[in-house]
Amino acid sequence: MLATARTFTLDGISARPVRVEVDVHRGLPAFAIVGLPDTAVREARERVRAALVNCGFEFPFSRIVVNLAPASLRKAGPGMDLAIAAALLRASGQLEWEGMERVALAGELALDGQVRPIPGALAIVEAAREDGAEAIVVPAENGPEAALAGGVEVLPLGSVAGLPGLAAGERGPEPEPLRLGTGPVPGAPDLADLRGQPHLRHALEVAAAGGHSLLMVGPPGAGKSLAASRLPSILPPLGEAEALEVARIASATGRLGVGLPAGRPFRAPHHTISAAGLVGGGTPPRPGEITLAHRGVLFLDELCEFRRDVLEALRAPLEAGEVSIARASGTRRLPCRFMLVAASNPCPCGRGESDPDCTCQAFAVQRYQGKLSGALADRIDLLAAVVQPSATEIGGGAGESSAAVRDRVCAARERQEARLGLGRCNAEMTAAEVRRCEVAPGAAALLADLYARRRLSGRAHDRALRLARTVADLAGAPGIGEEEMAQALQLRRRDRV
Repeated sequence: MLATARTFTLDGISARPVRVEVDVHRGLPAFAIVGLPDTAVREARERVRAALVNCGFEFPFSRIVVNLAPASLRKAGPGMDLAIAAALLRASGQLEWEGMERVALAGELALDGQVRPIPGALAIVEAAREDGAEAIVVPAENGPEAALAGGVEVLPLGSVAGLPGLAAGERGPEPEPLRLGTGPVPGAPDLADLRGQPHLRHALEVAAAGGHSLLMVGPPGAGKSLAASRLPSILPPLGEAEALEVARIASATGRLGVGLPAGRPFRAPHHTISAAGLVGGGTPPRPGEITLAHRGVLFLDELCEFRRDVLEALRAPLEAGEVSIARASGTRRLPCRFMLVAASNPCPCGRGESDPDCTCQAFAVQRYQGKLSGALADRIDLLAAVVQPSATEIGGGAGESSAAVRDRVCAARERQEARLGLGRCNAEMTAAEVRRCEVAPGAAALLADLYARRRLSGRAHDRALRLARTVADLAGAPGIGEEEMAQALQLRRRDRV
């Protein structure tokens, strides 16, 4: 007898529909799964067998063939266990479920029949809604996450023994959706901990207001890492659409758990990370750190310790806001709209050539700083030279709080959204939008002079305009004046690194 069920497989951070076809017929006992399954899918044979027997069902002593269609799509992960079990029960005459074809199923089975949570439940429910499913059966622990999608009935299931009840129309209450983390993080590190450093504070505020990338250069212990870790506390709260994007990525990577942390993502990978770990890759392709930092901050500490090929992999994603991973099985596009914040020492010893104790040779400094290519440096909007704070500043009172700075940043972002559209900031302006900026003649002359003297690239020219527009938004100015342009050009100075 033949039976079918609907399920899904994760592909990057999205889900693809899969049709499970189970045929039970006479022949030597066997259990085969075909249709390009990976190891986890092939091992479903043993999980399904043990789960059905331990829940009181009879495992057919027949030849069983499970086909996962389309056969050209690689299937990965244990999330198809539940659909295989349901189709097998129906094919063997142990489950009567009229209309099962209109219901999708997703879940991993334990040997005792419990339905375990799976990664990507949010993406799977969204795919089921687009595929026209009327309802979807998910693990009970994934119920609140699945309810975020909306548009399709979510049926939580704790054990495979509950399938006959669902087939008979028994329905429990729908789970309450997870609460999206759209507000500030309670108890998060506060910018007040940064003592002194007025120039660095101003650079952080401008970067947060316009979504600009930032490079901090200074000796060890000057406050670079401390400042970077407090940047999320001055960023605007996530909007509902942004929070859903963050939740979708967290779900696909198995990090959503029982709730979504409030605030924007903050990722700080170690400098030994590979290019695939940073931008994504593997087989099947998985999101990298830049995708996990989507709508948040990617902090690269000790920038010049990263391998050059790893840093060069950031160039295209920084411009496009997405990364394209091409494999023989197809191309996946993953979102990566993030703020790049980096910190570096001026030389290998960290003191800098202005310090008399620095013993670094010129060729060593050049090789150290050469990890950051001119092409990547051109894509970084702000450079903040960080100096060691004095003893008076270290022992003085706390600086301005994150809440006060965040209010100014949010006001600047509101001006940008009114001009560019919801959820967009100055760092995302297109070339046409940059050209429409209102620039005073004196400000244009300042930029033209620097463009000629330092032989700036066209990209650097436009980024200076975006930065000046952000400085004007913080000041509440309708256009870019000489003062705003001068501040922007000062923030983009590249005397070193």
